[in-house]
Amino acid sequence: MTRVVSLFLPNWSTDRLRRKAGDAAPPAEAPLVLIGRDGNRRVVLAANAAAQAAGLHAGMPVTKAQVLVPGLLVQDADPAADAEALERLAVWLLRYAPIVAPDPPDGLIIDSTGADHLHGGETVMLDGLIGRLAMSGISARVAIADTWGAAHALARFSAQPAVIAPEGHGSPILERLPLEALRIPSPTIAALRTLGFRTVGDLLAQPRAPLTLRFGPELGRRLDQALGIAAELIEPVRPADLIEVRRAFAEPIGAAETIARYIGKLVTQLCERLEEGGLGARRLDLICHRVDSRAQAVRVGMATPVRDAKRLTRLLCDKIETISPGFGIEVMTLAASVAEPLERKQIVSSLVEESTPDVSDLIDTLMNRVGERALYRLAPVASDVPERSVCRIPAMAADTGAGWPGHWPRPSRLLPAPEPVETVALLPDHPPVSFTWRGIRRRLRRGDGPERVFGEWWKRDAELVAVRDYFRVEDDAGERYWLFRAGDGEDVATGSHRWFIHGVFG
Repeated sequence: MTRVVSLFLPNWSTDRLRRKAGDAAPPAEAPLVLIGRDGNRRVVLAANAAAQAAGLHAGMPVTKAQVLVPGLLVQDADPAADAEALERLAVWLLRYAPIVAPDPPDGLIIDSTGADHLHGGETVMLDGLIGRLAMSGISARVAIADTWGAAHALARFSAQPAVIAPEGHGSPILERLPLEALRIPSPTIAALRTLGFRTVGDLLAQPRAPLTLRFGPELGRRLDQALGIAAELIEPVRPADLIEVRRAFAEPIGAAETIARYIGKLVTQLCERLEEGGLGARRLDLICHRVDSRAQAVRVGMATPVRDAKRLTRLLCDKIETISPGFGIEVMTLAASVAEPLERKQIVSSLVEESTPDVSDLIDTLMNRVGERALYRLAPVASDVPERSVCRIPAMAADTGAGWPGHWPRPSRLLPAPEPVETVALLPDHPPVSFTWRGIRRRLRRGDGPERVFGEWWKRDAELVAVRDYFRVEDDAGERYWLFRAGDGEDVATGSHRWFIHGVFG
């Protein structure tokens, strides 16, 4: 099932201007409009959120806007710069999927088919996308649906800023949207409103032939595109320095064996191009253009730069089942969307030394099956506080430089957060004789400790005098736990003196 993401940037022109101005940008709460000429009139072309809240909008005469909002900031619009910046943003979004294109003047379109799992699913992908744009000062609305037309409509006219339409949603999700959601010309919308049409559902309830006769084929085409009946080609943006190879076929191909054979040929050609620049691929994008103007994209990533043709071919062929050739594929394009210098590594320095096993091939295979975010390893962090002493890093990332604590054993399972327990403790510097956790009372037969951990005062003032006393304890069943008391058992300033469980030993 095809899935398409539409990004709508409602304040793109003013957001771009603020980003360009940097520290010299006006405050976000200051009303700002960008102006241009409509014939001999000076009119508002764009308004930021503060100006819109004050009642200003595109098309309004500048003099009227200045009367309505005293102290209004006015600057000249630059549509060409807006278009160039939108193109650059589309290139940046290629990290999410191989097929990304501008949707002028204030939107972008992403074919996310088969790519969402690499980012943790559609919800996580959209949240991350909106979050990154917000951190860059760009406001956005986003929707994901089965077609470009549906996603475009939902991103701009849905009540929610982020919408994930269910797969196979069909027409019901569009019926309540206004006519403007169909991307039809303004004169057509005005004529339809004169006849009493208000929503997309009003049009869908009518026979198609009279509408086509009255308004031409464009109206029916936009309806079919939104419903997925007619294909809509997304022309992906391509970076100027992209390394790619292309193969066109005199006769369309569709068999999996044939596709695999030409994947191998394209990979060989691409590796030759990479070798010329001393590069290795970190990410490959295979785009199959079908005869029905639809595109199928396959993306694979590598933990380290790779230029091994057999290895890259295998990674791509592992995803052949995700390619639906339809009536046939007429063009295949393979690009190294991320390429880095390939360094030779010495895996053994003498004849008697054992070589270091290379697990990067295994890492690549797993990463492309479960997603890059789902594959990680744990690394130590220079911190005495247990919950801060470990972090997740990519499977092939360099070591953090910190070492695992060796003076006291650590549990094999550290709880996400310490959980309070009820205890019976006889002496302050001794472990408890029993504790109750999650409704079960456990009697302890031995314990070791305390290991005192001090707070990190340079991170939080509240930890200036805070301490924890950790104990390793074992119950009658032989299960071992990691308990701590908040505080030193005497001075209440050091902690609440309550007991917590923080981990379980294997």
